[in-house]
Amino acid sequence: MKLYKGLLCSLFLFLLLGLTACGKDKEEAGTTTYQIYYVNKDKTAVTSYEYKTATESNEEVLIELLAELAKVPAKFEFYPPLAGEFRLNSSQMSEGRLWLDFDEAYKNQEVLGEILTRAAIVRTLSQIESVNHISFTVMGEPLTDASGAVVGMMRGDSFIDNAGKEISTYEKVKLKLYFANEEGTGLTSINRNVVYNSNFSVERQVVEEIIAGPKVDDIGVSNVHPVMNGNTKVISVNIRDGICYVNLNEVFLNQSYQVMPEVTIYAITNSLVELGNVNKVQILVNGETNINYQESISLSTTFERNLDLINYSEFY
Repeated sequence: MKLYKGLLCSLFLFLLLGLTACGKDKEEAGTTTYQIYYVNKDKTAVTSYEYKTATESNEEVLIELLAELAKVPAKFEFYPPLAGEFRLNSSQMSEGRLWLDFDEAYKNQEVLGEILTRAAIVRTLSQIESVNHISFTVMGEPLTDASGAVVGMMRGDSFIDNAGKEISTYEKVKLKLYFANEEGTGLTSINRNVVYNSNFSVERQVVEEIIAGPKVDDIGVSNVHPVMNGNTKVISVNIRDGICYVNLNEVFLNQSYQVMPEVTIYAITNSLVELGNVNKVQILVNGETNINYQESISLSTTFERNLDLINYSEFY
């Protein structure tokens, strides 16, 4: 009899566990778990907690996550990135990109605080299935970092997943950059000292510097000119097997200056090859290469350093 009761108890426990497991699976099947990133108590790093939702629409998930990022906790153990003194003006999601526009107060943050805030927001929202890249603007103008460079498109992996001291690391580097000569028919190089956020690659920084154009404090000759539309945005810059893949938005195709197409292409290529770890460059526009730049240069090929276009009359 005791054995019979024992078997009944075991059977009941088995069924109970089975029902519990089934209920858990059903709950998980109808929900999605996201990590909500906040700035930690010491304001030295980002931390996260789990947030579950049954919402399926990407647009509605965006609204939910933005609300979580602005929610002030009962215990001030961390700081919500969207509960600061600045305000989010608008958000717009289209074709894998998310644009977030902030008011002027966003610029009043300290350097480390801004980086941590941006990291928390980007890492949270980049989990949304339809979001591939995120861009910050302030009153409609592209966000720039402490060195004045345009931050550009970001992803969750744009930020180092570790202590705040790593997130806020800046590197100083001397770059050799190529721009157009006065006639727009050749290349002239300048040396530029740059302080850049090490969360982004130096290769990306090179491209950003080329887009920004010559500066008054450049070390080198004075007769240098921009080679491309200054409103061009960098989508991504990656290196694989010595090839640097530079993905730009469609504004790149709209030339603003009287510059030969070859000058633009090789200003980018030669500047990147100067880094030493790049042998060739592949330029893409919105991820596409089946494009003829200025109707004369096919982007379906990779480009190598071109010495024929360089004006060697420059001095250093």
